[in-house]
Amino acid sequence: PKAEGGLLVHYIDVGQADCILLETDGQYLLIDGGNAADSNLMYSFLKNKGVSHLDYVIGTHAHEDHIGGLTGALNYAKADKIYCPTTSYSTAAFRNFANAVKNQGKSITVPGVGTQFKLGSATCTMLAVNTTSDVNNSSIVLRIVYGSTSFLFTGDAEREAEQAILNRGANLSATVLKVGHHGSNSS
Repeated sequence: PKAEGGLLVHYIDVGQADCILLETDGQYLLIDGGNAADSNLMYSFLKNKGVSHLDYVIGTHAHEDHIGGLTGALNYAKADKIYCPTTSYSTAAFRNFANAVKNQGKSITVPGVGTQFKLGSATCTMLAVNTTSDVNNSSIVLRIVYGSTSFLFTGDAEREAEQAILNRGANLSATVLKVGHHGSNSS
């Protein structure tokens, strides 16, 4: 059902990968999309939910298990703004993602630390982007505040990126934490 006066967070089962759809006040944010093999799942999931428009899409970083299935999502739903910490990466999964973005007449935006946007009544803030040349540590780290509830989405950020965020003194308080790098001991 559509969220009315609330925030719905769908953690979509894409196996050993990441995919989260947030919905509030009729607006949608998709964070990651699983592997390339999840493209059909992403297409079907959005179609079954009646989500043909995404206000924001975030590919937290260039690895396939985060951006691979975004191709299927973008083949079904039109997107307004697409964020990723890079505009190119030498894999077929990334090229397919970039082509799906291009086919919509859009381009990938590389945000800066501190970039903010509204998702309905929620405020979204990028706490990290391109901390290092290491792909995992280049992950977009996003904090979302909705009323008194907050979420921290960390992509595959590892210790180095986490330390950089701490060194900047960013507000990391969160009601819900999506742990970095699938719960690896590197995060």
